[in-house]
Amino acid sequence: MPEVNILREDLALQHDGGTTETVSVETVRLKAGDREVVGNLYRPKGAGGEVPAAVVAGSLTSVKEMMGGIYARALAERGVAALAIDYSDYGESGGEPRLFDDPSKKLEDLKAAAGHLAGRDDVSGVGMLGVCTSGGNAMYVAADPGPVGAVATAAGWFSEPSITPDAYGGEDEVKKRREAGEAARRKYEETGEVETIPAYSDTDETASHMGPMEYYMDAARGGGVAAYDNRLAVMSWGPWMDFDPVARAAEAKVPVLIVHSDDSAFPDQAKKVHEALGAHGALHWTTGAHFDFYDHADKVAETADAVAAHFKAHLA
Repeated sequence: MPEVNILREDLALQHDGGTTETVSVETVRLKAGDREVVGNLYRPKGAGGEVPAAVVAGSLTSVKEMMGGIYARALAERGVAALAIDYSDYGESGGEPRLFDDPSKKLEDLKAAAGHLAGRDDVSGVGMLGVCTSGGNAMYVAADPGPVGAVATAAGWFSEPSITPDAYGGEDEVKKRREAGEAARRKYEETGEVETIPAYSDTDETASHMGPMEYYMDAARGGGVAAYDNRLAVMSWGPWMDFDPVARAAEAKVPVLIVHSDDSAFPDQAKKVHEALGAHGALHWTTGAHFDFYDHADKVAETADAVAAHFKAHLA
């Protein structure tokens, strides 16, 4: 097999704060409700005047030093400022309970980050790019955009309640997870203890995602990012099972670009979202395995080219 160039944003950030001749990086702290959200803002150097900007977020449980930061840097290299964030309850961001995944909180975070960008005098317009699960969260943004004028997704996870039984082994398994989530929520409310499970595993059937999870298992890739904690709060099961970006796609109010492939997560769901978007939707269908979109330099470059062109067309 040909050698693959793997990108590692956490390592890039260790070198002079990640600042290069073409891109500058700075830490941003903002408020989403009563929570502090922390991100890294990547800006194209020497752009002058206003440039398009985007909020960028990654896969379930990921942190900004992973695929979010990789794409934020790639967009900045293409003339689009980009803010890679840690969602509330993750990474450097505040919020309780820790490691809790809730689409409604994520929407608040994304809109707060977009509001921060919109308030800057060097930004011409604001977009949002979601990778994997955040591609689904991006549909929530598209339906309730606030200052966001365009949305894009890369290898998006476009769930809906009707397919969760297939993903988790049937209705009984879904029911078990919902019950476990509710019990964990009550335990947290009574004791303050957050019960967790592995987020990703090749072998552990209690994980939220079990199967070939090479990106998260490989220390040379996501598994080696020190800021990453491969766990999920069990009380996330309810919101996760209710996650429904497909329904939100039909309510989209801004242009949306879907970047996907036959070997990415649930390609038929991506096509379904594109159809639901109607006139608001554009599709860039390509090749590549799901995890290739996270950190393979050639796939990131192809995706970033398409996304940057989309934002420049709609956020000038």
